[in-house]
Amino acid sequence: MLRGHPWVFSNELREIPAGVAPGEIVDVLDFSGRFVGRGAINPHTLIAVRILTRKREEIDAAFLLQRITTARDLRTRLGFGESFRAVYSEGDGLPGLIVDKYSDILVVQTLTAGMERLLDTIITVLREVYSPRALVLKNDTASREIEGLERHTRVAFGPIPGPVLMEESGLQYKVDVLEGQKTGFFFDQRENRLALKELVKGRRTLDCFCYAGAWALNAARFGASEVIGIDSSEKAVNLAGENAALNNLSVRLVVGDVFEELRAFEKKGERFGCIVLDPPAFVKSRAKTREGIKGYKEINLRAMKMLEPGGLLVSCSCSHHVDVELFKEMLIDAAYSAGRGVRLLEMRSQARDHPIVLAARETQYLKCAVLIVE
Repeated sequence: MLRGHPWVFSNELREIPAGVAPGEIVDVLDFSGRFVGRGAINPHTLIAVRILTRKREEIDAAFLLQRITTARDLRTRLGFGESFRAVYSEGDGLPGLIVDKYSDILVVQTLTAGMERLLDTIITVLREVYSPRALVLKNDTASREIEGLERHTRVAFGPIPGPVLMEESGLQYKVDVLEGQKTGFFFDQRENRLALKELVKGRRTLDCFCYAGAWALNAARFGASEVIGIDSSEKAVNLAGENAALNNLSVRLVVGDVFEELRAFEKKGERFGCIVLDPPAFVKSRAKTREGIKGYKEINLRAMKMLEPGGLLVSCSCSHHVDVELFKEMLIDAAYSAGRGVRLLEMRSQARDHPIVLAARETQYLKCAVLIVE
């Protein structure tokens, strides 16, 4: 924590003042009594304090305005347009707060007691900074229960008559901000999807766990000879189809379990020039790491077997319990079991609207390996 990590764990504290409520702002002192930071406490969780500032300053509307404006200005300088992750939790100095901007609609997640306690002020500041037409509170994640918070989704203000239309990297998307996964879309893969531009031309491409079709649509527009997308959610596949039509792109979409579909493709002798694997987090807790790695290995092994010689595998993991080295070891193991030689072209991470705190490796969660399979 003294070197810049924004968390203080409960076993690092000598004492917690009696009567403090979850989300209350407290000062953290070292053993000599020196001030080291100010943050939001939750005496009932392993992460006891999430540091908001290393200064003796008020955590008020002015503080939130400065942090949220600074985050906005960064995205503006980086050319993110009208739709992007507007606040990325620790990465923007506001642990537990996620804000995604879809054109003039904001979707907000308060994942900690500290951010929940500040929610009314956060909404006021967001209205001042962005003047949104509507704001959705998408607080349906399991992590809220750990913080002692209820799960819910509701519209804080403004009309949400249906899917929200937004643009990313020259493509139009309909986004379901009320019932879609996470906040409705995955901005973190923005720059990774653009990396397909030099890779997929003339290649038959398979997009596994395609969700709303972002990888598939980028493959199609960058010249893939054929694009197939698979997802287990019929609603997601229908939305992907609408997005393909919206952009006049040809994509064949399949509703099905990816593991079963990969086995069926392999049995039929299907071959592809490029396969994209962008699954949901298989490892949601450290205790589930071994089980999750087995899942990652299976889909990667099957994908490697179906790739043409010199084919491209784009393999991703958003499980922050799986670090880069463990992910690479899994890929090595999968290649060995598949009997294929594999070379790494590049190891990519999350988009720049998800800035990483250098001292907190937990903030770098996304791995995206671009591989040539011989």
